[in-house]
Amino acid sequence: MGRAAAIIGVSHDFLRRLGELKLFTPLRSPGGHRRYSRHQLRLAIRARELCDRGTPLDAACRIISLEDQLEEALRINRERERLTEID
Repeated sequence: MGRAAAIIGVSHDFLRRLGELKLFTPLRSPGGHRRYSRHQLRLAIRARELCDRGTPLDAACRIISLEDQLEEALRINRERERLTEID
């Protein structure tokens, strides 16, 4: 956790709060240490950016969640359109 926090410029508590707010769930090492994927670090960076602009952390997590849902819906729509064009 310490290295991840240092890489993205946040506190350990900030990363813990992202987990508490269910933005993501880090994997755990056999010793119980939190391990973050690159995707999770990108989400944490996005949360930090929103918070730096004055967005409360819980709202930032909700915004990021909605952005991810929108991105997935757009991907599904593009795939359906592609399949429709093939038919």
